[in-house]
Amino acid sequence: MPVPALDLQQRTFNWSQLTTAEQMALLQRPAQAVQNDVQATVADILTKVRQQGDAAVLAYTQQFDCPQLDDLRYDSTAIAARVATLDDTSKAAIAQAYDTIRAFHQAQQPQNLQVTTVPGVTCELRYAALDAVGLYIPGGTAVLPSTALMLGVPAQLAGCNRVVLVSPPDTDGELAPALLYAAQLCGITEVYRCGGAQAIAALAYGTDSIAPVRKIFGPGNSFVTAAKQAVAQDPNGAAIDMPAGPSELLVIADAQANPAFVAADLLSQAEHGADSQVLLLATEASFIARVRAQIELQLEQLPRADIARQALANSALIEVESLQQAVAISQAYAPEHLSVQTEQADQLAEQLTLVGSLFIGPYTPEAGGDYATGTNHVLPTYGMAATYGSLGLLDFYRRYTSQTVTRSGLQQLAPAITQLATLEGLDAHARAVTIRLEESS
Repeated sequence: MPVPALDLQQRTFNWSQLTTAEQMALLQRPAQAVQNDVQATVADILTKVRQQGDAAVLAYTQQFDCPQLDDLRYDSTAIAARVATLDDTSKAAIAQAYDTIRAFHQAQQPQNLQVTTVPGVTCELRYAALDAVGLYIPGGTAVLPSTALMLGVPAQLAGCNRVVLVSPPDTDGELAPALLYAAQLCGITEVYRCGGAQAIAALAYGTDSIAPVRKIFGPGNSFVTAAKQAVAQDPNGAAIDMPAGPSELLVIADAQANPAFVAADLLSQAEHGADSQVLLLATEASFIARVRAQIELQLEQLPRADIARQALANSALIEVESLQQAVAISQAYAPEHLSVQTEQADQLAEQLTLVGSLFIGPYTPEAGGDYATGTNHVLPTYGMAATYGSLGLLDFYRRYTSQTVTRSGLQQLAPAITQLATLEGLDAHARAVTIRLEESS
């Protein structure tokens, strides 16, 4: 079915002329508009996978991805054969991205700490790598070796004992050589061909082929995101990194920005998928008109123009009264990606704190963060950047505490502990202290 022609003039708005309800509607993510239907579908998939295991995962994979697939596991021989077909130029690009991502995440290594809170009382904060993690790599309309690096590098640096990669196969039941090479660089050997909510269910609950993991990482469409949130709420499920769903980008620009750069950034995210969303906040209507013209011009050169047009139909070019108004809108929207293309962009960026990742200045394309600047491109969406942060090395660890107390240390703290226990009516707590001091006297 052909994609209807896009009229960007109809997607251009003046923020101050909108009602509050219209403003809220404009900032609603497209994936959230169908959330109830998605959740019902996902709940059914999770139930079937829990009940039927591999059979359900294979059935869904055959339905959505590869009709003839009969084995979920991608064995090491097949991986090596696929990697051998990858050209040297692609290998070099993936290797360079691996190096920059590793450099940035290596610097995030956590350090255990030890504090003497009072003489004789030593408290420690300790870190331990998660023993089993699942990495979800989206497939479908694009091959994403970059996501394998973004997830695989910190898992490798943390030293997770078991790292499981899942990704939907193509119609021939294969995964892309570039994806498998990225996994190889990260030391990942456990690879399965499945995607969607069924892959999330398999990672969380386990099947005959796939042992369950402790925590699931990675972005995905609205079904994947809903599945991750559902298993995270289930005591028998798995933890997740964050709600990382369809891609979104907000650009703040003034009249000094380059309209071609802005248009290119908007399109770079719009081409991710039809459920992506991009927004422009600009201070001048004439600049927005130039961006519109650039979008139309650049669309004609894009192989994924139809997908980008569908995303743009859910997006908006918005005229604001001032950069301060733009800051207020951005803080309310809490975008996954935020590009600041204004004069004194560094200063404006200081005010923009509710965001997954910032791209500051005209020569900082969002695509750089997607691939090889070194920061992680797995980021919170749906406005969750207001409370969630970008993925980092610490997400692959769990932290815990310890304490060691000497008799003299316990004597110093005993009055406070016993009094607090008395205040709370917990006499056994108080007795656990006094019995030690009585026995030692």
